[in-house]
This record gives sequence, C-alpha cells and structure tokens, in this order.
Amino acid sequence: MKHLDAQTTTEIEAAAFRQLLKHLDDNKDVQNIDLMILADFCRNCLAKWLMAAAEARGETLNYDQAREHVYGMPYEQWKDLYQQSATPEQLAAFAAREAAKKGAQ
Repeated sequence: MKHLDAQTTTEIEAAAFRQLLKHLDDNKDVQNIDLMILADFCRNCLAKWLMAAAEARGETLNYDQAREHVYGMPYEQWKDLYQQSATPEQLAAFAAREAAKKGAQ
C-alpha cells in the first residue's frame, strides 16, 4: 500500500479493523481462548490495543469502554450471553502454547 497516501491508508486500515470486529461479532461461538490458542490474541487484546492507540494520541479510553467497543456491548453482558467455560482440552492447548512461547525466548 506504499502507493497510497497516509490518510487513505489509515481509512483502509480502519475499515479492515471494523470488518474484523464485525466478523468476531458474527462469530460469537469462537471463544477468546480459541483465538489465543490459534493466533495469540483475543477480543480483550484488541481492546487493550485500542486503549494504547488512544493513549498514543493523547485521548482517554478506559478498558471497559474499549471492551464495549470490541464486544458491541458491555463485557459482562457478553460473557453472560456467549462465553463458555474453557474445556480441559482448550486449557491444555493454551498451556502448551504458552510453554512453547517461553521456550522460544
């Protein structure tokens, strides 16, 4: 995208981010632990990245506000409606991923 000006690049990136949020919203059955196992990030990570981006621009965005933006509703409500308990298999896969990351350092 080097051929595009900075504003256009930012707008395209923002549109892609909005599409990612929509995709996650359309696929609520995909649990955060699954995302962490497969991609090493989850919806909460996106909220933290939003907070960091806001702070870098001198704006205030707290974690609850950021999570509400990512989840499309207050986090506690999303948890009650959609979050499932992690299975032993998910917990084991997550632990293995974390151990592998530590071994790679």
